[in-house]
Amino acid sequence: MTALGKPRAAVQTGPTTIGAVLDVVIPVYNEETDLGPCVRRLHAHLSEHFPYAFQITIADNASVDGTLGVAEALAGELPGVEVLHLDAKGRGRALSAAWSASSAPVLAYMDVDLSTDLAALLPLVAPLISGHSDLAIGTRLARTSRVVRGTKREVISRAYNLLLRGALAARFSDAQCGFKAIRADVAGGLLPLVKDTGWFFDTELLVLAQRAGLRIHEVPVDWVDDPDSRVDIVATALADLRGMGRLGRALLTGALPLTELRAQVGRAPLARPPAQVPVGLPRQLVRFAAVGVASTLAYLLLFVATRGALGAQPANLLALLVTAVANTAANRRLTFGISGRRHAGRHHVQGLLAFALGLALTSGSLAVLHAVDGAPTRLVELAVLVAANLAATVLRFVLLRLGMHHRRN
Repeated sequence: MTALGKPRAAVQTGPTTIGAVLDVVIPVYNEETDLGPCVRRLHAHLSEHFPYAFQITIADNASVDGTLGVAEALAGELPGVEVLHLDAKGRGRALSAAWSASSAPVLAYMDVDLSTDLAALLPLVAPLISGHSDLAIGTRLARTSRVVRGTKREVISRAYNLLLRGALAARFSDAQCGFKAIRADVAGGLLPLVKDTGWFFDTELLVLAQRAGLRIHEVPVDWVDDPDSRVDIVATALADLRGMGRLGRALLTGALPLTELRAQVGRAPLARPPAQVPVGLPRQLVRFAAVGVASTLAYLLLFVATRGALGAQPANLLALLVTAVANTAANRRLTFGISGRRHAGRHHVQGLLAFALGLALTSGSLAVLHAVDGAPTRLVELAVLVAANLAATVLRFVLLRLGMHHRRN
C-alpha cells in the first residue's frame, strides 16, 4: 500500500499495472451492489476490444457500506484492477488522486452506472494515444448522439452548458458527461490549478484546458440515463454556480497563471510552412510566364468581349484592370510563394502600379496604331496589344520581384 500526500488521505491497494497505456478510473461512493457488474463488464470489454495494455482503478470515496470490500475482491479476481481508497468524499478529489498516482500515459474516467455505451471508449482515447489531442470528452449534445433520459435532466444539462458558454466562453459542448480522458502530461500541469473537489471538477478542468490552448476532442455517445442516480440535482447545481463564480473571478482578476500554463502544457504555435516556391530566378520566371500566359489570354478574351460595346480604349482599360488584380494574386502565391494577408495590400498597390505602366504601354500602342492607320483590323489591334503586353509583362515581373522577393526571404 502506498500513501499519497495530503489532503487526499488516499491509500492505493495493489501494484500498478506495468506498461498500461490507459488507466480508467471509476469513482464510487456506496456502490456495493452495482460495482461488481460494472467492473466485470468494463474489464471484459477492454480485454476484447482495446488493443493496448490497460488498468482499471476503483477510487472509493470514503464509502460507508461494503464498497471497499467488493473493490478489493475485484482487484484480486481480475488482472489489471486496482483500488484507491480515500477518507474524504468528492468525485473531483477521487479523480485528482487517482490520476496523479497513475503511471499510465492516458487517463480516463467513467461513472459506475456505465450510462455511456462502451463502444465510444476507444474513439475517446485514440486521439490522446496518438498525440493528436490533449483531452477528450463524451458529448450527449451532438446531433449524432443518442440519449435516453428524462426531460428535467435534459433541460438542466442544456441550460448549464449554455450558461457556461455565456459566462466562461466555453467552446466545448458537454461539461457534465461522465466519460472523459486526458493525457497524463497534460493532467500534471492542470490538476494543481483545479480547486474543486466535487462535481464542478470536470468543468473547471475543461475551462483551464481551453484557456491553455489545448485541443479538446469530442465524441458523440449513446447514453442511457440511470434511473437510480443518487446525484442531488439542486445541491449540485448550486455548487456548480458557486464554482462558476469563483472561476470567473479568477479569470477576470488574473489570479490564474494562464501564461505559464500555456507555456507548460499548451501547444506550440504553428510553424510557418516550408517555402513552396524556390527563390531562384529561373523557376520564378517559368511560373511567372505561366501566370502571364493565362492572364494574357483572359485579357484578350475580355477585350474582344467588350470591344464592340465599349470601344477600344475603355475595353482595354477594363480588361487590363480585371486581369491585373488576378495576376498579382496569382504571382504572389505561385511565383513568389507568399501566403496569408500580411503585406497583401502593399503587394496589390505594387501590382496596380505595374497595371498603370502596362496601361500606358498598351493605350499608347493603340493610340500610335490608330494615328498611323485610322481603321486597323482587329487582328492588327490584337497583334499590337500582344506585343505591348509582353513588354508590360517584363516590366511587371521586375516590379513584383523587387517588391515581393525580399519580403519572402
